[in-house]
Amino acid sequence: MYWYLKVIEHYTDFYGRARRKEYWMFFLFNIIFIVAAIILDNVSGLTFRHFHGYGWFYLMYSLIVFVPSLAVCVRRLHDTGRGGWNYLYSLIPLIGSIMLLIWMCEEGVTGENEWGPDPKN
Repeated sequence: MYWYLKVIEHYTDFYGRARRKEYWMFFLFNIIFIVAAIILDNVSGLTFRHFHGYGWFYLMYSLIVFVPSLAVCVRRLHDTGRGGWNYLYSLIPLIGSIMLLIWMCEEGVTGENEWGPDPKN
């Protein structure tokens, strides 16, 4: 939970670096909260008619974590030595998502790089 809250606290920080643990723990908690939101939507009957299973809780949560998710992804790219604009590759269907997944799994650059000190130290 520490890593999730750390990302939320630094939600406007698009500079610096994020280590793999920070990114993936945030990702894990997002999955847990999204599943909980979908369950709440279905139990409460607040689902949208044309989007089966998704409703207001899911929409609100997604809007709240959109900017923090983008920020941690950019910082993770910085840790691998790539600029944040590389995130736009994710807009390429399938190939872009695979590229982003590979980059998110890569070891960060050891030592300082142009986006700051090594987050492991």
